[in-house]
Amino acid sequence: MTLGNRPLSPHLQVYRPQITSVLSITHRMTGLGLSVGALALTYWLNAAAYGADAFGRAQAILGSGIGIILLIAWTFALFFHLCNGIRHLFWDTGRGFEMSTLRVTGWVVILASLALTAGTWVLVLGI
Repeated sequence: MTLGNRPLSPHLQVYRPQITSVLSITHRMTGLGLSVGALALTYWLNAAAYGADAFGRAQAILGSGIGIILLIAWTFALFFHLCNGIRHLFWDTGRGFEMSTLRVTGWVVILASLALTAGTWVLVLGI
């Protein structure tokens, strides 16, 4: 049996991503991002324990432009993972599996994550 040049199904070139698949992939990616963020938090706490010089270097790294961007991304990952985890808890009770509900709750997760991230950084920066 030869398949010729036929792609395996579902092929990524013809597959249209759905919000459920995008959120599932994003949930996994934010979990990985939270792991990396936990390493950064550990570095920062260890630097504080090692003295003023080490803590000053850690603060300089995390306070730089790239450091702030990474902290904002980590904050988004935290809130996205939290909101999507709450969504999964409802699924564990057998609720929310209708297609319209899946789409609405998916967008609620995205908007809530963005709003919580923005709100947190407005408070942190004192804007």
